[in-house]
Amino acid sequence: MALPLLADTWPSWRGGEGNNHAAENTDVPIRWNLDSGESIAWKTPIPGRGHSTPIIVDEGIFLTTADAKSKTQSLIKLDRQSGRVVDQWVLHRNTLPAQIHNNNSYASPTPAFDGEDLFVSFHTDDAIWLTKITTTGRVIWQKKVADFKPVRFQFGYGASPLVDDDLVIVAAEYDGPDSGLYALDTRTGKRVWKIDRPSNLNFATPIIGTVAGQRQLLIGGAGMFTSYDPTSGRLLWSVDTTTEAVCGTVVWDGRRVMISGGNPASGTWCVAGDGSKTELWSNRVKCYEQSLLTIPNYVFAVADNGVAYCWRTVDGKEMWKQRLFGGGISASPMLVGNHIYIATEDGDVFVIAASPDRFQPLAEIKTGDSIFATPVAVDDRLYLRTGIGHGENRQEYLVAIGRMSP
Repeated sequence: MALPLLADTWPSWRGGEGNNHAAENTDVPIRWNLDSGESIAWKTPIPGRGHSTPIIVDEGIFLTTADAKSKTQSLIKLDRQSGRVVDQWVLHRNTLPAQIHNNNSYASPTPAFDGEDLFVSFHTDDAIWLTKITTTGRVIWQKKVADFKPVRFQFGYGASPLVDDDLVIVAAEYDGPDSGLYALDTRTGKRVWKIDRPSNLNFATPIIGTVAGQRQLLIGGAGMFTSYDPTSGRLLWSVDTTTEAVCGTVVWDGRRVMISGGNPASGTWCVAGDGSKTELWSNRVKCYEQSLLTIPNYVFAVADNGVAYCWRTVDGKEMWKQRLFGGGISASPMLVGNHIYIATEDGDVFVIAASPDRFQPLAEIKTGDSIFATPVAVDDRLYLRTGIGHGENRQEYLVAIGRMSP
């Protein structure tokens, strides 16, 4: 069966709209079998290891990886139709962090695409480095954004770069003097503004959304829920809530913004996005690494302990909760049509209905042995970065689930 004309893209972490929703007409399977090949378009081995999600643009599929043995951090390009590895470009060598968390990788930030070129960030050489590179592998510039030398916890890094018009925004939050949000000019790499952030290790990726009629740069963590003007970095509002360390990305619904975190306090928090500095509701459910997922008037969560929830965003009322698995999740849930795809650290993928009325399970599919990267759905294909095997025998793959190539 021939693929339709390629139309959709996934240019950055959580997609072009920043909400982890696939395009409206995307249709991907709810059942597949990695062993038999049922509904598997292709399965490509990926060298090294990384937790970044792939980005998908007209020129191909791009994702980052790192090899601990060769001490390299790279960008990989795959053919969008066949999954064939087109090229691999080493961007850093012999400068890996001395120590990271066991559940982290040396290639966790997802690249970003501005319509012409790619922006790739790595924690390397005790700093956050950002590279602008063409889709054919030519480095345009490479800049040190900030020192990144955590003292209290050497857990590594995970925030993805965010492109907004002619700015690329990078978070570098840690317990040191350079802790902040940085905006660089996409053309030159020159710093345009810096927002000082508390000396506190935080892992959240900032996101831009229109809330209460205003475009806002949103981030949670460091005991705050904060909004900035994305063009100037000017503070719009801040609410003293959340917890010290947050890994997830802010989600929003109309006039409300939400995030979840878990160190040292566990919880999910919702505040007004109109600048009234009001916390609307909170609970003690912990989604530490994975982000939440919203639809109009409702938010879904998959907690660290494997329990799924749906809450009403206006007041936090619990619509339903249901245990899916025993715990262990890093990937964020993704919306495709009216289905939610949930990938676990054990390699299981759950598909449930995106319904606030009742919990409705649709499928549970074993897809490898470990998944840390969030699934992506583009042009009727679901892309999963999964690992098969364990320890030194673990091999990563990027798997395309859905329509076959012509």
